[in-house]
Amino acid sequence: MMRTKQFIAIIFVCGALTMMSGSGWAQANQPASPELTVWTYDSFISEWGPAAQIAELFTKIYGIKVHFVSKGDGGALLSALLEATKTPNADVVIGLDNNQLEKALSSGLFAPLQLKNSGQIQKNLLIDPSNRLIPFDYGQFAFIWDSWSGIEPPTSLADLTNPKYRKKIIIMDPRTSTPGLGFLAWTEAVYGNGWKDYWKHLAPSILAMTPSWDTGYGLFTKGEAPLVLSYSTSPAYHKAYENTERYKSLQFKEGHPVQIELAGVLASSRNRESAQKFIDFLISSECQSFLPETQWMFPVNGATKLPPSFSVAGRYPTLSGKIHDLDHDPSEAANLLVGTP
Repeated sequence: MMRTKQFIAIIFVCGALTMMSGSGWAQANQPASPELTVWTYDSFISEWGPAAQIAELFTKIYGIKVHFVSKGDGGALLSALLEATKTPNADVVIGLDNNQLEKALSSGLFAPLQLKNSGQIQKNLLIDPSNRLIPFDYGQFAFIWDSWSGIEPPTSLADLTNPKYRKKIIIMDPRTSTPGLGFLAWTEAVYGNGWKDYWKHLAPSILAMTPSWDTGYGLFTKGEAPLVLSYSTSPAYHKAYENTERYKSLQFKEGHPVQIELAGVLASSRNRESAQKFIDFLISSECQSFLPETQWMFPVNGATKLPPSFSVAGRYPTLSGKIHDLDHDPSEAANLLVGTP
């Protein structure tokens, strides 16, 4: 009888363990993978992005392979992370930003990090005291103007609503794109509770609201519109690869918000040690040297030398109004542009 009870107990325990095979317990006890999986956004892994160079050098130094997976633009990346139906199948995330910080941290998905190279990051860019999300590059949102278009450049957010810019502007969707979300936050910081009225007045000026930055900027360079939401550093690309200063970033009277792009290690990763090495490598001066002419952003490592192309990259006064965390769904702004192609 005692043996029977023991046998039943053993069967019960084995059954319980089997039921846990799909749970976080089983995931945490599975062996580490020899390859890191990194979720990021489209342009990071594009043919002109830094992913290939970063993966090659990291593998050469550490012997660890890196597999990048695009989840669309930065807004879509956060949405993929927050899906409640499954644990993210990734070790590292690259491409969230300061406008998503609170929502990303409140998810509990990220692990605190202890990094050897964190002291090389410019102090004003360290916006997460818990070290769960680490800055790897930064820039300022700005509108880029095609100086060959014959259109007079705007000098403020208010100017963008002028009838002379009807169907002349391309922006990104704040629901799926971090530049789109950054622009929404920019307008809210300037106009406060009147931001909805601003977006209504802006609607006639918008030719397209694209799901991602690369789609919108591609339309701009094809000549579809003379103005596009982008970064003050964007002219450096055209200087480096096209030897032209045709495309110029515009300084607005209201000041310009800073976007800080962030990277982190998922708490669910089975490769936490390797993933932390990867983040440390990402902010090293060696890796940061790839970023100016692939990301077209400023490196966070203060020891990184900027290339000559950045002589045309704008550094503008920062926004005077404070950017607050959005307390509403970005769809509310997008819906104000209904009818925009």
